[in-house]
Amino acid sequence: MTHGWEAALAEAASPSWSRRARAGCALAPFAGVPEAASTLARLLLDTGDTAVTRRTAEALTRVGTPDAVRLVVRALAGSDDGQADWLWTGIHDARAEPDGGTDLAAVCARLARDPDGAVRQGAAALAADADRDGALPPRT
Repeated sequence: MTHGWEAALAEAASPSWSRRARAGCALAPFAGVPEAASTLARLLLDTGDTAVTRRTAEALTRVGTPDAVRLVVRALAGSDDGQADWLWTGIHDARAEPDGGTDLAAVCARLARDPDGAVRQGAAALAADADRDGALPPRT
């Protein structure tokens, strides 16, 4: 049986940035599926194009489940400055949606108890950002 996310897994390995970005968006609702999660983690820190990072972070933030946000905050903790800028841009793009999206503060509170220190660190940064009016968090 073929799952809806399997075709997106193949696109995630494409040399085309637009296909990888599309794959990140298509896989975001499946962040709790291990095969999709590992691919999403790679797309969040895509070394080939920042648009892949931005669009994948935006899609995962819009999904807003603990599994989806966990991937984003883990990427934040493991990113370099350039990647972090694009991760934050994707997060802010999702938060700017008129429907209000998910309650990121509640999800971050849950992730603050995660056994993975990188997840706790990223969740703290995202929670602090959610308390501001869209300003990027200071670099530490």
